[in-house]
Amino acid sequence: MDYLVQTASVRIVVQEPLTERGRRSRERIVEAAAAAVAERGAGGCSLDQILEAAGASKSQLYHYFADKDDLVRAVIARRLGESVDCQGPLLSELDSFAAFRRWFDWMIDENSARGCPGCPLGTLASELAGRNETARVDLAAGFDTLIGYVADGLTRMQARGDLVADADPRRLAAAVFASVQGGLLLSKTYQDPRYLRDALDATYAHLQTFRPA
Repeated sequence: MDYLVQTASVRIVVQEPLTERGRRSRERIVEAAAAAVAERGAGGCSLDQILEAAGASKSQLYHYFADKDDLVRAVIARRLGESVDCQGPLLSELDSFAAFRRWFDWMIDENSARGCPGCPLGTLASELAGRNETARVDLAAGFDTLIGYVADGLTRMQARGDLVADADPRRLAAAVFASVQGGLLLSKTYQDPRYLRDALDATYAHLQTFRPA
């Protein structure tokens, strides 16, 4: 049986075990892999280290995953699901300038409170996009999912007359998301939350220029 990590038009298919015991075993392996990848990067952790942390055997691993790349895909799907779950209500309500301001302020506060950890998907993309084509495609799909929320909200604003008719919601959404990613990366690098704050404040000001006259 499969389940989908899906929003907008993006679908990442993840194999789901048939039994509850199997689901727990698979989840334990993915959780250990996600923690190891977050700490050491996908290239810096071995399957043996992941299995030791998960308390699982190689036979269990290869029952659920074809190889390490397949396991990394599961980690990507997990990180995407976590991001959507964490921001869900804010993302689904991005249909006004006030809603964008709330989302931006929430990200600024969360980033500061958590010590500027950066974006988990962005961190994976930095490591994998240039050397693992399958992972790159999955990560692009993940980014598409998040950008899709923004584009959908902007489209609703445009239909309501709150955004100028010649605005391109998809391109504008991609610019918003690029600002988010850049701000998170600089804040992580400098360990200073002001970089994300400045990026999102500038992005909000840019959005305001698309208000009808």
